[in-house]
Amino acid sequence: MNIQIYGKNKCFDTKKAQRYFQERRVKFQFIDLPRYGMGPRELENVARAVGVDALIDPKHPDAELLSHYAYDVQKLEYLLEHPKAIRTPIVRNGKKATVGYCPDVWKDWE
Repeated sequence: MNIQIYGKNKCFDTKKAQRYFQERRVKFQFIDLPRYGMGPRELENVARAVGVDALIDPKHPDAELLSHYAYDVQKLEYLLEHPKAIRTPIVRNGKKATVGYCPDVWKDWE
């Protein structure tokens, strides 16, 4: 299993996701999303797995604006430029991905 967790250091759900994998002794790589962002292909792969709208953080001030964009490509471009608008944690296991705290999905990955 090759787990990557994209998250924010101050995000409660990100900490819960890290704890979930630590308790099960599953190694993972943590990527600080506001600091490093995501590559375009990574973001597209996650969007393909979960949907573009699931990636938008509803608590972000620009979430309402993003909901009015007509095309997913525009939303992805905005999220690439503003990684703080991405909902966290994003947990990837190869081509599989989740957004938010999803232990029910992760247990099937083990």
